[in-house]
Amino acid sequence: MKLFDSHCHLDDRSYGKDIDEVIKRVHDAGVVALMIAGIDKKRSEKAVALAESHTGFYAAVGIHPHFAKECSESALEFLRSLAKSPKVHAWGEIGLDFNRMFSPQKDQEKWFVRQMEAADELNLPLIFHERDSDGRFLEILKVHYKNGDRKGVVHCFSGNKRELEQYLELGLYIGITGILTIKTRGADLRKMVPSIPENRILIETDAPYLTPAPEKNRTRRNEPAFVKSVFLKLAEVRNEEPGRLADALWENTCQLFNIDSEKLKIESSC
Repeated sequence: MKLFDSHCHLDDRSYGKDIDEVIKRVHDAGVVALMIAGIDKKRSEKAVALAESHTGFYAAVGIHPHFAKECSESALEFLRSLAKSPKVHAWGEIGLDFNRMFSPQKDQEKWFVRQMEAADELNLPLIFHERDSDGRFLEILKVHYKNGDRKGVVHCFSGNKRELEQYLELGLYIGITGILTIKTRGADLRKMVPSIPENRILIETDAPYLTPAPEKNRTRRNEPAFVKSVFLKLAEVRNEEPGRLADALWENTCQLFNIDSEKLKIESSC
């Protein structure tokens, strides 16, 4: 089985001292590819550098809603320049986060829309972040995101059934994290996951955050290698044969990010 961690932050400083060991564990776990999502200018630049240094590693550039107040047209131009790298296959993560309000709502909304427009110019799929926006995220998407015109994923889905239905109606992919493996926190998610069409689901770690079980019992820091635990729980909850589900998830992720899946398989085997 070949697994693809569709969203991680391998550029995080928590990996600064043992990045080589972390990457070795990625390969040992059968994780053949991963997407490193940018959150600001500096971290996007680091994500691209990491992707350019490793086979099967890809990067997304973007400004996370937490840092929207620091965004500007010059920042978007910098990200456009980074996106010239052949290893950049997405724009994100972008969206709205009204939980801690690290950036004012007006800034979050303005730069959310502008970044969707920038991604359009480059024909890049989008990686979305949403937390506690009370419907505002979907309102903006329904105006600016047209099914068939763009491709995107709602990363770390943890919403309700109605939100899930609306995301699917918009043609979005749904990213599933280690929350699925957590007994209490993941209960509602486990009920909804079987209803997600097989061709619209991805697995991810969001590492170093959201460590899944059973790894959660021995370490706080998540790693891309742990996406295997998310995958195994997903197969269990959906009552699907793991080999077939792995193939479907692989193809979904490659299709979303415009990656030649057969070429990647050959490169990863070398």
